[in-house]
Amino acid sequence: MLARFSTAFNRKIVVIYPGEFYVSSTDIIATVLGSCISVCIRDKKHGIGGLNHFMLPGDTRCIDLFISPSAKYGMFAMELLINELLKKGCSKNHFEAKVFGGGHVINFRKSWDSVPESNIDFIMSFLKMEQIPLVNYDVGGYAGRKILFFPDSGRVLLKKLPSTVDARIIQEEESYRKRISREKDVLQTLGGDLTLFERS
Repeated sequence: MLARFSTAFNRKIVVIYPGEFYVSSTDIIATVLGSCISVCIRDKKHGIGGLNHFMLPGDTRCIDLFISPSAKYGMFAMELLINELLKKGCSKNHFEAKVFGGGHVINFRKSWDSVPESNIDFIMSFLKMEQIPLVNYDVGGYAGRKILFFPDSGRVLLKKLPSTVDARIIQEEESYRKRISREKDVLQTLGGDLTLFERS
């Protein structure tokens, strides 16, 4: 996470990276997306909102999903963001969401269940299940995206990125994907004898 003051907007901008989230009523929240997803959730009554950035939807069949508290997984990223908003006095009755990302900028695997589609399917299903209205979205395609989210107003500035920028996104996300894979291997090794559930 990186914070700096923007003279152009005359307010602080907080830049989040994969696996992070941030909630505010005043700061602009920014991120750059490739195949990852970012969700803006805002309490329209209180003018408080947050943004997350996750790489994988999460598979409940994988033990690392249960062990890891990281916001790298969509399921945890959404729960962390929503819980932080609730802690700040927001109400789910006033929530509205905007979704961005899921671009095909990394060639993980050319199949119907690729990472971008899985991310998009997950977040659309999650918002529907949680009954959080989706008021706007820009997902899929073949370009990266730069997002600036203004939590107080709900405004989002979106810029599609040229391929030269996509190359940097690809490098960052591929590096992050490999780090996640290494973490998964370590967690599975450490949790190999862990019993999650027992029947009486």
